[in-house]
Amino acid sequence: MKTRLIQTAEDAFAFAASLVQHHPKQLTAAIAALLLGGAGATFAVASLAPDAAQLPVRTVVEDVIPLPLFAQTESVQNQAMRLYRSDTTRAADTAEALLKRLGIYDPQAAAFIRADRLVQQTLMGRGGRNVTVEASEGNTLLKLSARWSPEDDGMFKRLSVEKTPTGFQSRVETLPMTASSRLASGTIHTSLFAATDDARIPDSIATQLAEIFSGDIDFHRALRKGDRFSVTYETLEGDGEPLRAGRVLNAEFVNAGKSFQAMWFQEAAATGQAGLSTASQPATKGGYYNLAGESLRRAFLASPMEFSRVTSGFKMRFHPIMQTWRAHLGVDYAAPTGTAVRSVGDGVVHFAGVQNGFGNVVMVKHQNNSLTVYAHLSRIHVRNGQAISQGQHIGAVGQTGWATGPHLHFEFRVNGTHRDPLTMARQSEAVPVTAAARPAFNQAAAQVRTQLAAASQLLPGSAQ
Repeated sequence: MKTRLIQTAEDAFAFAASLVQHHPKQLTAAIAALLLGGAGATFAVASLAPDAAQLPVRTVVEDVIPLPLFAQTESVQNQAMRLYRSDTTRAADTAEALLKRLGIYDPQAAAFIRADRLVQQTLMGRGGRNVTVEASEGNTLLKLSARWSPEDDGMFKRLSVEKTPTGFQSRVETLPMTASSRLASGTIHTSLFAATDDARIPDSIATQLAEIFSGDIDFHRALRKGDRFSVTYETLEGDGEPLRAGRVLNAEFVNAGKSFQAMWFQEAAATGQAGLSTASQPATKGGYYNLAGESLRRAFLASPMEFSRVTSGFKMRFHPIMQTWRAHLGVDYAAPTGTAVRSVGDGVVHFAGVQNGFGNVVMVKHQNNSLTVYAHLSRIHVRNGQAISQGQHIGAVGQTGWATGPHLHFEFRVNGTHRDPLTMARQSEAVPVTAAARPAFNQAAAQVRTQLAAASQLLPGSAQ
């Protein structure tokens, strides 16, 4: 029986295939007729629905009671606009002058600022502090906030003056700053500071750049028009507002076509991951290295002052007092009286006092029988036998002794023989990264290369 059914099904499929093969047009027409008939049937059923125009219509009327006018007015008052303005304090500001510049016209607020001891101690008479006010639509004071960072300790202070139901109240809080990084670049046209000003880079960052590359670049004599630099540096913020610049994180300086690169790196004191510090694994003092891992901190700085003008180098010159040609055995730096003078290296004060034509002079003894001399000082800040470190202030520029104007005379002697100070600074030794810290350093250096490449593509300016 099963075999017979299968045979019958096969015969039916064969018959259907034969129809499709020999009568395709007739079969297509038959299928179309069936589909049209189905559509027609559907239309016929749909057309049996009632006409919408014949359906009954019913109107519903309800009374709407509006909200009381007082409630609406109170709601609008609760949504009153508050105005915010910011400015920077000036040393000569009075309470009225500061508030007027901030768009506040409030005699009660001005009287409180004049009388409040806390406000007078922390805000008035101090320029450069960021102030933000919150004002009513009538330009009366609701809240005043001032922020500043007095110490380089990662903290900032916030003064708040706020209007309360019982009058104005003031308080000062100490809070931690947050750090963010910025990329910046610039091109030298006249000087480093002019270029950093154009790029909106803080002066403290410009000074750090000069310090970092001072062993390789003479910023007094070697800068060229067209030299360029890129830098990534920290910005320390309080309540989201920049308060001060932090540390240079990495930098590149192209001087006379030659590129110099630097990055900040802190090596762990104990065996472990470099760059990190924990309670059980303290970190050593960090420093700047080139991307090959060589320290940029040399035994001697290139200059005893951050910035000044070289008026006489290590060469023959016509002496302004002796009126004869003779060898100048040091370097003279022109600078205003009182400009800070620093030791170019670690050492011990060999002499601090008055000496013949040098006037007020400090002599510092260093390793390997080296001696540096700082003459014509207006003030001396160290004493004989005192141990000092590289960069420590030892005195101030003056015009004592045989001097025709305020300047610093600087000498470098080795075993009693005078040497060119700039040459000695470049030849001083640099310490490389240790082998244990090398893997962590290489990883950090790869990231720095990417950051410097990005910074070099910026137009003169900065970006977060």
